Amino acid sequence: MKISEHDGAITFDVRVIPRSSKSEIVGEIDGVIKIKLKAPPVDGAANEELVKLLSKLIGVSKSAVEITNGKSGRTKRLRIIGINTKTLREALDK
Repeated sequence: MKISEHDGAITFDVRVIPRSSKSEIVGEIDGVIKIKLKAPPVDGAANEELVKLLSKLIGVSKSAVEITNGKSGRTKRLRIIGINTKTLREALDK
């Protein structure tokens, strides 16, 4: 997985699958984190669910998680403020 660290934040890509039976992290595929989301991709519901899931999993506030690219697509670039690569990997391994 490609993770960039810069100015106290990390940036990485995810691929989301909306309208799944439950919200969960599936694993890593082709260098991106694959995430199933229960919410539909309507009116930003899936994006909100993604931010909520990751903030809870990593232990940061929802305002620390930002979708910087791909808000209307399945592949998104995320930026999380206040953590490092090690913290993200530990959270994903749980």
